[in-house]
Amino acid sequence: MRTSSFLFAGLLAIGTLPALAQNQPGAHFIENWDLDENGSVSIEEARERRGDIFTTFDTNEDDILTADEYVQFDEAREADMKENGIGQMKGQGKGQAMGQHGAAMAMTLENADLNGDGEVTRAEFLEGSDLWFPQQDRNGDGLLTSDDFGRM
Repeated sequence: MRTSSFLFAGLLAIGTLPALAQNQPGAHFIENWDLDENGSVSIEEARERRGDIFTTFDTNEDDILTADEYVQFDEAREADMKENGIGQMKGQGKGQAMGQHGAAMAMTLENADLNGDGEVTRAEFLEGSDLWFPQQDRNGDGLLTSDDFGRM
């Protein structure tokens, strides 16, 4: 059984910009996804954090997120984005796939269901890191820092 603290950790990992870090784009993302606390996020850290998030919402532990499981995930992700002002700042809408909330949007069912079968396997969800990460890595150095976030 998953604990509420594990769920909370998963929710923290979803957000990319809390109200306290509005002046430093990507600060909350880096704080929660930078597992070795070196000030940047590597592709390996992104994969690991996405794996943690997958585990949080795979309620029946079958390594598949169904559409039903995604309802809870979507609600949690949207609540976190709303709480942190993501998609409501500086004229940015929910449909923006990059920038301040790219990590959250890259995990939607629509974006994570790579084969279009209506379910997301753990492998698909983790593979999503390899698709999203290079797009967010503006300078192509293989690391995400605050310089990789903000206005495009």
